Amino acid sequence: MGRDASGEGLEDAFMRTLGLQVRYLAPGEAVVSGVVGEAHLNLHGTAHGGFLYALADSAFALASNTRGPAVALSCRMDYFRPLAAGARVEARAQEVNLSPRTATYRVEVVWEGKLVALFTGTVFRLEGNALPGVGEGLPSGQNPWPKEEG
Repeated sequence: MGRDASGEGLEDAFMRTLGLQVRYLAPGEAVVSGVVGEAHLNLHGTAHGGFLYALADSAFALASNTRGPAVALSCRMDYFRPLAAGARVEARAQEVNLSPRTATYRVEVVWEGKLVALFTGTVFRLEGNALPGVGEGLPSGQNPWPKEEG
């Protein structure tokens, strides 16, 4: 079973700078949240794509490193709707494929039950130990979150 994470020791310096927090962590899974602040806005007054990408990438990194050290091979992000300052947004990473040398993850960025953006990424798995203290997760490809409408 996964654990609710207080974030202590799990967020890196970049995540702390952006105000991102780890909410859940299990093998092949992670949930990271953040609030769109004034410093995260683009010239249109909505959440900067870089902020949303960093949120999704952080969940991707945590989920993939629960299986042992991993580095990104490729990533893609599609943006579907803008967010205003004050929006609490969440990135939900789920492993969709795991092999001995690579793994692929789907990260849904959601706000108030609506899909804001979709990130997919593949990692190269290095040899080594997984993140400490991570419990049992779901088998690869199972989605613990209900499908969101919208």
